[in-house]
Order: sequence, then structure tokens, then C-alpha cells
Amino acid sequence: MNVNIPATDMPRVVVIGCGFGGMELVKKLRHASVQVVLLDRNNYHNFQPLLYQVATGALEPDSIVYPIRKMFKGQKNFIYRYCEVTGIVPERNEVLTNIGAISYDFLVIATGSQTNFFGNKDFEKASMQIKSIPSALNLRSYIFQNFEKALLMNSTYEKEELMNVVVVGGGPTGVEVSGAIAELKMHVLPSDYPELDFRSMKIYLIEAAPNLLTGMSAESAEKARKYLEEMDVHVWLNAPVEKYEDGKIYFGKGQSIHAETLIWAAGVSGTALPGLQEAAVAKNQRINVNRWNKVEGYENIFAIGDVALMVTEDTPRGHPMVAPVAMQQAHLLARNLQRIMAKEKPVDFVYKNKGAMATVGRNRAVVDLPKFSFQGWFAWMVWLFVHLMSLAGHRNRVVTFFTWVWNYFTYDQSLRLIIRPFWKEPRKKKGDAPPATAGNEAPGMKSAPQTAAVNIPPQGSVPPPEQAPIPETRPMPQNPQMTPPASPDMPGQQMPPAANIPPGEQPQGGIQPNQQLPGSNLPPTA
Repeated sequence: MNVNIPATDMPRVVVIGCGFGGMELVKKLRHASVQVVLLDRNNYHNFQPLLYQVATGALEPDSIVYPIRKMFKGQKNFIYRYCEVTGIVPERNEVLTNIGAISYDFLVIATGSQTNFFGNKDFEKASMQIKSIPSALNLRSYIFQNFEKALLMNSTYEKEELMNVVVVGGGPTGVEVSGAIAELKMHVLPSDYPELDFRSMKIYLIEAAPNLLTGMSAESAEKARKYLEEMDVHVWLNAPVEKYEDGKIYFGKGQSIHAETLIWAAGVSGTALPGLQEAAVAKNQRINVNRWNKVEGYENIFAIGDVALMVTEDTPRGHPMVAPVAMQQAHLLARNLQRIMAKEKPVDFVYKNKGAMATVGRNRAVVDLPKFSFQGWFAWMVWLFVHLMSLAGHRNRVVTFFTWVWNYFTYDQSLRLIIRPFWKEPRKKKGDAPPATAGNEAPGMKSAPQTAAVNIPPQGSVPPPEQAPIPETRPMPQNPQMTPPASPDMPGQQMPPAANIPPGEQPQGGIQPNQQLPGSNLPPTA
């Protein structure tokens, strides 16, 4: 396989990732005397701030993505390759990919962030994420699959477990997805599933910090909490999660919630690539850079956006991992690359914070500007306008605008579709008993799968179906001297004679009526 990138006399700038930073950098290098090579494992740019609306059925996936090749159509110095980057070899100025090695004169790492589970494998395995289009579609399918499954359950506990939703993390993503699911509960789901009692459905938002929306003003954080509680979302603060076991999330001081849907929005980490020296990578997988976004220890490798950790007196923990930081760093780096090639001194990066915002739901949002804050309907309109205009492509803006208008006036999010079902590994609960056999099952044979009860409510009086005649059976001759035949599956062994069971008693083994399963919390069988 050959990457087939044309040779050129111009310096080659390889950009890894087409997030907000990578996209802006390529645009700003449009007229520079360089060859720009963009590498990404997706052939589209993804507008992550609206992923939660895809996950909750408010928007179609193609409304928030834009094809990379169409985005840079007509840019003569641009080349794109669809590939997975596996590492870097700085000694040879090469990027390793699954389609081959690509050489560079300047390398820009803009790989963004990934979900941070803080080393907890149980939560990583059990929870759902909202970091990409596939993960958002998986969450959407999983939520509605659970409601379909709840219709088949007999016990209230099992129904609640499938209907309950727990969101871990009180940042913008956690607040926004909690509010979106609460609106589904209020306006959409009861009409779709009239057989379920949505008064028993609980939505929980769990945050380890003392307030929501860390990084925003205390006024906005408190207002967001009040908005969520008005929408019947149970907000738990100062409650770090501890474990997920037996279908329960344990958090705080001995608190627990039984829920099948667990959404993890508790934090992110960087996505450093293999090949960089140890000193260049921080503990949270962000890459240490200087004020020019140059990676520590290298002269021609740069990092921008979420993956870049620029520690200064004003930002001892680095800049916030948000889109405006990535875009501002990309703008400056495009200028600095041209200054470096012209043997001029680069300009230091200074972040201009233009504010922060988060939406909670219909007519509810919070906005922090540098000099003042505001909340409510006007803040919600500002949030809508900013996100609408930030979408790539005129078609996406038009489609998203009319979809929002339709949803606002009809209270109907018609995209609650299970197009690509998502199946998780079955969770084994404590006390689960092995499946009972049919009694005449030979060793090595598997019993037929058991089907769940189909709970269809009665629709008036329906006459019972006509029963088929029972075929005549002949009694077996009773001969006490008869020796039972050998089992075909157990050569050389004799089948034990049937036990003489007194009238009124049941044979041992199997599950009997009104019998409690050992080690199980289920009620006796009927």
C-alpha cells in the first residue's frame, strides 16, 4: 500500500485530526507556501457540542458533521488521507499509519480528547459515552431499546431498572444530556409508551464537586441546578461515584441507584501518540507545549487544542479543553509556522476568553460573559444562535434550524429510532441461578432459549382459541422385572429406575410452584 502523496519542494505540514483546531489550522494555511496533509480516521468534521442531541433523538447525525473533502474543496495545497495514526518516529520525521509512513517537515498534533474513566475499568465497561457519532448513536439505540425491553418485564423493580438513567459528571455535557432526557420524559416518552408508568422513572445527575458547571460563575451553576430540579432531575453534589455492581451505581456515603443506563460525562483526558519522549507527555495524556504550541523537546512538532498542555502563570493547569482555545491556537500557529519558515521569532499565545455557556432545556440556559452573566430564555436564544452559526456548512445550519423550530412547537423529537441496535455483554447479577433444564435433557444438550413474557394489555373480551385435540397415548406396560435400557449418551451405564412418588408429592429437582430460588431475591414462582 502506498500513501501516494505527491512530492513537492514546499515544506510539508502534516496535521493529525480534523477537530476544531485541525480544521481551523488547515483553513488558515490556505494561501501559505506549504503542502498541507491532513490525516483523520473519520472523513468528516464532527461538531461535538451537539452530540447529546443526536443521542437523544433531537437531531440527525448528518446535521452536525461535514465531509472533509467538501470542506476544503478548491484548496490547492491540501491533501487528505483517511487513515489511523499509530505512532510517530521523530528521528526520521515520519508519522506511522495503517496505510504506510508519511514524512513531514512540520507536524501538528490536533487529536483532541477522550473520555477519562480515572482508571475505573468497571465504569468503562458498563457506561455509555458521548464523544463521537457512533457512540451517540449507540446511546440513542440503547435508551430506546431499554424502554422496549421494559414493556416485557413483570416486576416494577425490573421496569425501573431499565427506565432509570444515571449521568455521572456535572459539566456542560452532563447538564445538557440530563436536561434533554428530562424533556423526553415530560413530552415524548409517555405518548410513545402509554403502558409504562413514567412517574417511576428517575433521572440522576451525580457530581463529585460541590457545584455544577465547574469553571462557570456560581450564579450560573446554581441556576442550572434549579432548572434541572424543576425538570425532575435528581442532582447529587459532593457525591463521587465508587463502583458499579449488580446493576447498581454506588456513590457518596452509602448511596446507591439501580439503573441499566449509565452515561459517563465525568471528565476527559488527552490523546498523546506513541513515539514522543516521556518528558513531553503529562500524566493525563496531554502534551506539554510552550507558548508557541511547540512540543517540549522538539523543534518541528506542535500540538494544539485539547491535547496541548500549556502551563503559564495564568494557567497553572493548562487552558480549558474547549473549542475556542483550539481555534485561537490554530489561528496563531498558522501565522507562527510562516514566521518560523521566514526565520522570524514566533508570537506567544494568549487566550482571549469570550465566555462560556450551557443549555439545560427548552427556554433554559446559562451564559457567562467576561463582565456579566445572564440566564433564562434570552440566554437560551444566545446559545442557539452561537451553536447554529458554528456549524460547518449552510445545509447543516438550515436543517438544524428548522428541526429545532419543529421540535419547539410540536414537542416531538421524531428521530427516536433504533436503526443500529446496540448490544452490551449480558450483566450477571448476584444470585442468578443457572437455567433450569427441561428434565429429559441429555448431557451436552442445550435447552431452548426462554422467551420473555409479552405483556399485552387486554383489549376487551376475547374468546379463548380453539384447542387442538390431544393425541391418544398408550400406557407403558408396568413390568417390575424390566431392566431400564442403557442411555445412548452414556454407553455402558444403566438409567436409574423411576422413584416411587407417593400421591400428592412432587419429584425432587427443578423449580416448583411457590419455591424460593436459593440465593435469589426474586419472589416465589407462581
